[in-house]
Amino acid sequence: MAARITELVLDCTDPERLATFWGEVLGYEVLDRDEDSVEIGPPDKRTTLLFLRNSDRKLQKLRLHIDVRATDREQKDELERLLALGATHADIGQGDDVSWYTLHDPEGNEFCLLSGRADP
Repeated sequence: MAARITELVLDCTDPERLATFWGEVLGYEVLDRDEDSVEIGPPDKRTTLLFLRNSDRKLQKLRLHIDVRATDREQKDELERLLALGATHADIGQGDDVSWYTLHDPEGNEFCLLSGRADP
C-alpha cells in the first residue's frame, strides 16, 4: 500500500485572500475555515489546499511549486484570467523560449501555467 497526498499546506499571511485566489484559479470551494486557516478543495475532497496563517514573509524562491493547466480555454486566455485574479509575472531565470508562464500568486509564491489543456 502506498501513501497519497491529501493536503498541500501553504503558509501565508492572509489565508482568506490566498484561498480566494486559489479557489478561483482551480474552481475549488471552501471546505473549512477558522481564524488561522482556510481549506479549499474540489467537491470530491480528494486533495485539498490548506492555507495556514504564518506571520513570516516569503523571502526566496520556493523549492516546491504548483503547476496548472487550463481546462476550457487556450493558454493565453487562461493567462489573462489569472492576471485579472491577481497573479503577476515572475522571472526566476526561465528564459523567453519556454512553453509555460511563471507567475506569482498574491503572496509571491511561484506557480506555472503550462501549455495544453487538462481534463476538467
